[in-house]
Amino acid sequence: MSRSSLRYLTIFAALGISGCAHYARSPDLPALTEPALPNIPMAWEVAQARIGEVEVGWIDRLADPVLSELVREGLTHNRNLQAALAAVEQSRALARQARAPLLPAINYSLAGSEAGPIRGSATDSYSSGVSLSWELDVWGRVRAARNATAYSLASAEADYVASQYSLAASIATTYFLVIESVLQQDVARKSLDALANTHRIVRAQREIGLADAYDESLSNANLASAEATLAQAAGALRQAQRALEVLLGRYPASAIATRIDLPTVPATPTAGLPSELLARRPDIVAAEMSVAAAFSNVGAVKATRLPTLSLNGSLDVSVGRIGDVLDIDNGIWSLASSLLGPLFDAGLRKAQVEEATASQRQAIAVFAQTALNAFQEVENSIDQNRVLAERVTALTQAASAQNRAFSLAQLRYREGETDLLDVLTVQTNTLNADSALVSVRRAQLDEWISLNLALGGGW
Repeated sequence: MSRSSLRYLTIFAALGISGCAHYARSPDLPALTEPALPNIPMAWEVAQARIGEVEVGWIDRLADPVLSELVREGLTHNRNLQAALAAVEQSRALARQARAPLLPAINYSLAGSEAGPIRGSATDSYSSGVSLSWELDVWGRVRAARNATAYSLASAEADYVASQYSLAASIATTYFLVIESVLQQDVARKSLDALANTHRIVRAQREIGLADAYDESLSNANLASAEATLAQAAGALRQAQRALEVLLGRYPASAIATRIDLPTVPATPTAGLPSELLARRPDIVAAEMSVAAAFSNVGAVKATRLPTLSLNGSLDVSVGRIGDVLDIDNGIWSLASSLLGPLFDAGLRKAQVEEATASQRQAIAVFAQTALNAFQEVENSIDQNRVLAERVTALTQAASAQNRAFSLAQLRYREGETDLLDVLTVQTNTLNADSALVSVRRAQLDEWISLNLALGGGW
C-alpha cells in the first residue's frame, strides 16, 4: 500500500466511525426543563384574574405623553442599558468566533534575508508561502461549541429585552414618585397654611384674653413642626427628581418637570394563562436558553475525550530574487493529515465533563426558580391590584370625611365650643389621611405597572 493510500485511509476511517458518537445534537428543552417545574394550573389561582391575551403597550395606556417621551429618552441614554447592549454585542462576537473553526484557516507568509561571509558577496534569499489547516469536526465538538455560544447569545438578547422592560418600568415608577412628592409637598403646604391661620386666631384670642400661653405655645410648636414637614417634603421631591434624571442619563440637577397630578389607573390587564408565561417573559426565555447552552457545552466537553482529525496543507516558494517570490513554479506543496487523541490526562477530561454536567443541572434549577418567581409575581400582583383599588376607595372616603371634620373643628374653635388641642389633633389626622391617599394612589399605579411587567407585556 502506498503512502498516499495510507494517508487517505486514515481520513476515511475517522469519517467512517463518526456516526458512533455525535455531540452537536439540538437539546430537547421541554424534556430537560419540564420535570423541574411543579404542576402548573390551567388558570391563575387569584380569582380576580381577567381572562384574555396579554396586552402590550402599557406605557401608551397611561396616556401621558411626558412619560412616553421620558421612556424613549431613557432607553437611548441609560448607561446600564448601554452596558447590557454591549454584553449582547460581546455574545454576538463570541458566537461568530465559535463558528470560525468550522471552515479552514488559511495564512500567508513573506520573508527575506541576506547572508554571506564577512569578506565577499552576500546572498539574498526570499520566501513566500500559503498554509491551510482544518480540524475535521468528526464528533461534532466544534458544532456543539458553536451551538452553545448561539444559545448564550439568545439568552443575552432575552436579558437585554428584560432590561429594557425593567428600565421602562423604573422610569415610570420614579416619574410617579416625583409626582407623589409634588402632591405630598402640596399637602404639607396646605397643612402649614391652615396652622398659620389657626396661629393667627390664637394670637388674636390671646390679646383679648380668650387664649392663654399654653395655647400659644402649642400653636407655635405645631407650626414649627409643619414647617419641618414641608422642608422634608421639598427635600424628598428633589431626591426623586435626581433619581429620575439619573435613570434618563442626565446630570442629577433636580430640575426635571413632570405633570402635576397622578394619572388615572387603567383597567387591570388581562393575564393570559400560566403556561403561556414561560414563552412570553424574557427572563424565563433567557434562563431556558442558558439551559440549552449548558447542554451543548456538555456535548462539546465530552467530544474532547475523542481523537481529533486535522488536515494541513502548504505551498512554499524559496527564491534568490524578490521578483520571483510569487512564482509558484518555484514552489513546493505538501498535504498532511493527523489523528490526535488523549492517552492519559490524569482525569482532566472526566472532571471537565462532570463540571459541565453540574453546570447544566444548575441552569435547569435556575430556570425552574425563575419560572416559580414569575408565577409568584403574577399571583401577588393580581391580588395587590385588587387590594390597592379597595384601599384607594376607602382612603378617599376617609380623607374627604377628615377634611370635613377639620373644617367643623375650626368653626367650633372660633366659636369657643372646643379647645385648641382638639383642633390640632383633627388637623394632624387630616394631614395623615391626605398623605396616605396620595401614597396609595401612587402605589396603585406602581402595582399596575408591576403586573404588566410580571405578565411579560412589552411597553
